[in-house]
Amino acid sequence: MKAVIDKKEFQERITRTQALMQKERIHLLFAYGNETEPQYIRYYSNYWPNFEVAGVLIPATGEPTLIIGPESETFARSVSKISRIRRILAFRESSEPEYPDAKLCTMTEAIQEAMGGQNPETIGIVGTCLLSHVVYLALEEAVRNLGNPKLLKADLLVSKLRAVKSPAEIACMREAYRITQCAMKRVIAEIRPGMTEEQVRGIAVSTMYQEGAEGEAYPCWILTGEGSNLAIGRCRGKVIQPQDMVQIQIGARYEGYASTMGRAVVMGWANPVQRSLIEASLAGQRAILDTARAGVNAKEVYDAYYQAVKSFGQEHHILYGPVHGTGLMEGEYPWIESNSDYPLEEGMTFCTCVYLGDNEHRQGIRFEDGFLVTAEGTEAFSDYGRMLIERIADS
Repeated sequence: MKAVIDKKEFQERITRTQALMQKERIHLLFAYGNETEPQYIRYYSNYWPNFEVAGVLIPATGEPTLIIGPESETFARSVSKISRIRRILAFRESSEPEYPDAKLCTMTEAIQEAMGGQNPETIGIVGTCLLSHVVYLALEEAVRNLGNPKLLKADLLVSKLRAVKSPAEIACMREAYRITQCAMKRVIAEIRPGMTEEQVRGIAVSTMYQEGAEGEAYPCWILTGEGSNLAIGRCRGKVIQPQDMVQIQIGARYEGYASTMGRAVVMGWANPVQRSLIEASLAGQRAILDTARAGVNAKEVYDAYYQAVKSFGQEHHILYGPVHGTGLMEGEYPWIESNSDYPLEEGMTFCTCVYLGDNEHRQGIRFEDGFLVTAEGTEAFSDYGRMLIERIADS
């Protein structure tokens, strides 16, 4: 049976959110998203905008509204789990067509409708770090028209709600990782010197689509040789050379849910610098997966990781992390960092985002896999190639 999030679960998300809003005395929630960061919109409506941006209005009681741009109504109605959809000019594409003949809604009208004609006293904004200036101006105008309700940052309210996954969400994540692991197996089998970074990425992405992905979880990258010490990057047209260490970072999206795998492949026998980075990364990842379980404080997981990496003398190459939440985005709340102080809960999902960058030798790698927190420990969503991989000639 295909893993999906059914309409009932979408409705339950609205209900749970409204209960938290009432507790926090938030009269209206405005969740915002775009093509790159659709997480909040997808969570409540299943809609994933393209070109345009989108929002969801959730009153403390009553029916939610999906807000879209002028061109996306037929698309939105074909996928949205929210039946009330309104088009607003401020949500248009960035080339800013004027749509002079279109009958569009204003932000003020959409909010008044969502509130049943009442003015909200407080509006919680979700997606504050994403909100575009144009949309914010439309919101400011609505605020003036609605008696100046107080604006609150409400990202954490929704992030905490999303942190523990439902059985259906976990099933979707397992499928997303199955797809990504298939792609990683093919990449490791076929990567050779002489290929460009883009050609290797093409192997991964084509396999994902063949296996049923709806898209990449993020723009996947392959980084080869000197200059691979990039924690975040893109393919740059470099040709893989013999003895290069190649950073492979790929992930598929399935039913909205992101997956990711990071591996390193040495195109020959690993030299001492390459070997030490890989072995330290693998030890750090093992420490995370062996330590995490429901009830353990997040700081304990970080400390176990740090000590494992330090035992290889690689602790000065740690840049961040090494663990973050995952779900509708590859990276989402919460993080596990050196200052983290909260207990892990059963049903949370994370990534072992173990990146070590040796800036002196300009070499960098990431070992990344998703995992589920259980009462007994962890369930890894992927594990293929979690080792030192040396590609000797045509082996």
